[in-house]
Amino acid sequence: MNKSWWQEAVVYQVYPRSFQDTNGDGIGDLQGIIKHLDYIKKLGVDVIWLNPIYSSPNDDNGYDISDYRNIMTEFGTMADFNQLLKTIHEHGLKLMMDLVVNHTSDENAWFVEAKRSVNNKYHDFYLWRDGKDGKAPNNWQSEFSGSAWQYVPSVNQYYLHLFTKKQADLNWDNSDVRHEIFDLMNWWCDKGIDGFRMDVINLISKDPAFPDDPNLKGEVHGSSMTMAANGPHVHEYLKEMYKEVLSKHDLITVGETPGASTADAIKYTGFNSHELEMVFQFEHMGVDISPTMGKWTDRPFKLVDLKRIMSRWQTELNGKAWNSLYWNNHDQPRVVSRFGNDAAEYRELSAKMLGNCLHMMQGTPYIYQGEEIGMTNVGFPKISDYHDVETLNAYKELVQDKHSVTDGQMMRYIHKHSRDNARTPMQWNDEPNAGFTAGEPWIDVNPNYDQINVANALADPNSVFYFYQKLNQLRKQYSIIVYGDYELIEPEDEQVYMYWRHLDGQKLLVVSNYTDQTLRRSIIQHRGTGHMLISNYQNDSGDQLRPYESRTYLIN
Repeated sequence: MNKSWWQEAVVYQVYPRSFQDTNGDGIGDLQGIIKHLDYIKKLGVDVIWLNPIYSSPNDDNGYDISDYRNIMTEFGTMADFNQLLKTIHEHGLKLMMDLVVNHTSDENAWFVEAKRSVNNKYHDFYLWRDGKDGKAPNNWQSEFSGSAWQYVPSVNQYYLHLFTKKQADLNWDNSDVRHEIFDLMNWWCDKGIDGFRMDVINLISKDPAFPDDPNLKGEVHGSSMTMAANGPHVHEYLKEMYKEVLSKHDLITVGETPGASTADAIKYTGFNSHELEMVFQFEHMGVDISPTMGKWTDRPFKLVDLKRIMSRWQTELNGKAWNSLYWNNHDQPRVVSRFGNDAAEYRELSAKMLGNCLHMMQGTPYIYQGEEIGMTNVGFPKISDYHDVETLNAYKELVQDKHSVTDGQMMRYIHKHSRDNARTPMQWNDEPNAGFTAGEPWIDVNPNYDQINVANALADPNSVFYFYQKLNQLRKQYSIIVYGDYELIEPEDEQVYMYWRHLDGQKLLVVSNYTDQTLRRSIIQHRGTGHMLISNYQNDSGDQLRPYESRTYLIN
């Protein structure tokens, strides 16, 4: 196995809009990130990943980019960015930027030109097709509800948008598009950034025939994203990106790859593939979704299913490619509310359990802002309290248009799965608006901020924060945590997740109780003479596992 710095790193994801506001406009900004770099450094991470900070109309919170070489006015200026990058490096940290190049904003200069005429050079920068019988070119549905095609009268054609209609998909088959993208990537690398997280990067190559999506039959809420995933030229284009950009700089790269299997991931990230370093896979994020309603459900997850998925990625990539490890991000609900228990009695215990269970696996861990203090989902009472375009569109489609579910049902699903669960402001202290802003926050703060906040976490030596800090310290002390082989124990156990790690005669035993029950398992027999590296309880109770208890043992 090739050993690289990014395999041993821990990444902290910052969602700038919700991190810290310094000018009172209610929106987080780059100066706010600078303000808290000491805090991020204290956590013991190595890399900061920023969600998009480029100029954008914000139809999808920055994932609709109008100018790749300018900073969103709400976040600050290029001078602020330069100061941020310099200060990050002075703290011994690295910066990973979000690269969004499957699509642009419809307000991007390229698209403004593209819709002027079919003969315009930039028309071919996007995916245009003629209609069929006065309708869209095919039946594809966007990820955010409705047709994936938008008609433009000035050219009498439809353009593809796999997300909102203001996010027009780029035509990567056009070499001019690829060269423009590689040029802007090199521009950022020359400024000194340290990596890219690549948004839906496995969607960049589409089948030019655009066949109908056969998977939409009978679905209440469907998306055609899988029809675009892992397309015919995607590896060719990523190898070209590697040659033109990535190979010229010392970078960490991670590709967001919805619909990718372990076999796909090995093609993208194999140690000799010359494409990406790792991918974000979504199989474990689908463990509690519905076959007909997608994420809009409140069905519980089954631990056996979660173990099966996580274990397959651990074993099938081992020695061939590298895993990313994450429970949370800006698109997912808070993990303590999803796979743990956010009731006051168990929130901290289950947050620590989930951290230990994940961070002891093979791969590079990603911590999403607030995860390290155990932030929870927010249950806003009304749909008008939500801002996320996906949530609002789904409510309109399922409640108002199709009458598939009632308002009460849908709000229950939203409370469980809306992306806004991750986007409420960072909870710094118990002052108004959690110390996030002196103004009116762009989205309401979770009401539990008076209890769950950074100030309280830093004052409590047994907090979730210090548990995550210790996880990060242990990773730097023990190579087995980074590189060890993985072996699942008792795959059919519906309550406990237990696995081995093996490296050079050493073993780790990781045991996690995913329930609020006290259980008994054969732990003493497994651990032998091993000593405990970390636990979310103060003492070792042997074969007895208390509610949400999690332990890691080192066995020499």
